[in-house]
Amino acid sequence: MSILVVGSIALDTVETPHGKVKDALGGSALYFSAVASLFNPVNMVGVVGADFNLQSIDFLKKRSVNLDGLEQMGGETFRWGGRYHEDINLRDTLFTELNVFQDFRPTIPEHYQNDAFIFLANIDPELQLEVLAQLKKPRLVVLDTMNFWISGKPEALNRLISKIDVLIVNNEEIQQLTGKANIFAGAEELLQRGPQAIVIKKGEHGAVLNDPNGYFLAPAFPVSRVVDPTGAGDSFAGGFLGYLSTCPEINHEQLRKAVVYGSVAASFTVEDFSLNRLERLSKSDIDERVENYRNMICF
Repeated sequence: MSILVVGSIALDTVETPHGKVKDALGGSALYFSAVASLFNPVNMVGVVGADFNLQSIDFLKKRSVNLDGLEQMGGETFRWGGRYHEDINLRDTLFTELNVFQDFRPTIPEHYQNDAFIFLANIDPELQLEVLAQLKKPRLVVLDTMNFWISGKPEALNRLISKIDVLIVNNEEIQQLTGKANIFAGAEELLQRGPQAIVIKKGEHGAVLNDPNGYFLAPAFPVSRVVDPTGAGDSFAGGFLGYLSTCPEINHEQLRKAVVYGSVAASFTVEDFSLNRLERLSKSDIDERVENYRNMICF
């Protein structure tokens, strides 16, 4: 069953205590697809510039990622630069160059419009609403957003939240969305706005799931050497929705397992720069680490 992702494709320049890369593959659509495609075929919608080497993502084609929705425009690809501190949770954004991404207007190919599982990666909520309007009858829609849109386009974002099934946010975003300092109170409020479930990403401290059946608190899989945390959140979404796309029924128990798969997927991403670790990743790698995770948290 196919998964649709609409998001950014970027060339990242990243510096961490473990080294530096320049113009490396990045962007939400690539991180998500690299993981989700290990579970089911992925249809990608995004835009790159004339400077983007399409051969650099050939490995995604081998994983059944369909690129019919990938548009290549004249101009340069979206670029982002960041520097992480010794405390890897601290990051400075050095530059953001939207380039062709600034004029991105997602058009969903007709043969994508019946996809059942949808990931609306972090872009303008008005564009995300336009994407939803082009889809036939999705089974599950997962939404990611960020502080910029929460403050800049709150009305569009609130309309969007009422139409989706799962909202993925971090601590700061849930507090900004609800005005509540307590993230659990914030999650309860967001459930009243329409989603079936709220997932709160907590970085090295794991993730929290809240749905009408209660809470599930999942620790992060322990990684002793975090090389580059860029893209971990989108990889989490790839594992989360990728797993759910294999489930005949989606309920609280399956959502709990999906959070674990998301956490495990993110743990691989941070082990190397860019998509380097994900390019080498296999489904059996994920399954093995999920089993190790299960052994660590059972008591």
